[in-house]
Amino acid sequence: MDEPMQALLAELYADGVHHDAAEPDRFLRRRNLEPDTAALLAQLVRLVGARRVVEIGTSNGYSTIWLALAARDVGGRVVSVDTQEWPGLRQNLRRAGVSVDLRLLEAGAYLADLPSGSVDMLFLDAERVEYASWWPHPLRVLRPGGVLAVDNVLSHPSEVADFLALVAGDPRCRSATVPVGKGLSVTWRGH
Repeated sequence: MDEPMQALLAELYADGVHHDAAEPDRFLRRRNLEPDTAALLAQLVRLVGARRVVEIGTSNGYSTIWLALAARDVGGRVVSVDTQEWPGLRQNLRRAGVSVDLRLLEAGAYLADLPSGSVDMLFLDAERVEYASWWPHPLRVLRPGGVLAVDNVLSHPSEVADFLALVAGDPRCRSATVPVGKGLSVTWRGH
């Protein structure tokens, strides 16, 4: 990653931290991924060769940019889904020079409408307590060999416990929790 891109991402991250510290309403916070977690996700996109990446939870585009840069490296594309368009999002994507398919929808309905096996990598970083209600779609939409990544599994374990239990109960899944950032669950969907 070149220095201008590193500077842009550092700026967006710092702006998010500053914004969140002053915002009492958690639903209005940006809640950006930590840089180490974002770098790991981007590397997973490259390693898996994920050409069809779906992100649930766009915010100001910080993680979206990381994912889009990695997807571009393997000839792929990112669809990012959120219930609202956050201020500055499109400007941040333009500044990064990435093209992303933005969808303003409820994530559970979006996943339910996707064809089975149509996603190479799915990243969940939205309202954690909703994930279990989306089942079985987060796993159904992944192609065999695809990856499901879930953030905040160490910082908010009770909010993701039901969902992670569903994933663990599927014999096709092999999961690991990586103690990076606020905790990242990484699941490989077997054949």
